[in-house]
Formats: sequence, C-alpha cells, structure tokens
Amino acid sequence: MINAMTRKPLRVSTEGTAGPYIMLPYHQLDDLRRILDEHAIRFWVEENVISLNGGPEVATVNLGHGADGAAIQSILDGVHEK
Repeated sequence: MINAMTRKPLRVSTEGTAGPYIMLPYHQLDDLRRILDEHAIRFWVEENVISLNGGPEVATVNLGHGADGAAIQSILDGVHEK
C-alpha cells in the first residue's frame, strides 16, 4: 500500500514501547481499516489526527504489543493500488 503523501510504501513502525503502529494520511484510513479487518488484525485508531504546518491530516493506527509487525508489513506490501 502506498502512502498518498510521500508516494512511498506505507510502513509499520516498531519504534518506541507502545507496539507497532502505522501513520498514514487520514483520507486513506478507511482503506487501511478494510485491509486490517480482512486479515483479522486487531487495531485501534488514535482519537486525534494531526496536521503539521497546514499539511494533510495524519492518523495513527496502533496494532498493539502482540502484533507481528513484519507479517502486517508483508500484507501491506502485497496491496496493489488501483
């Protein structure tokens, strides 16, 4: 899956102690939710979205401590944009 802002692949981040997460443009959130739901991946979306310097809003999707970030990354890498 491609990040619409950067035109680079969407990445599962494993930085920090909260567990894997994904940051993406807010307008792509429904597509990511659909993909995660189709693969029975548990997640929750941060309540607040952010916009830096007037740019597009960015959402954070948390995958939890037990999530397999590498497996989720593989799924995202296999998504082909229409």
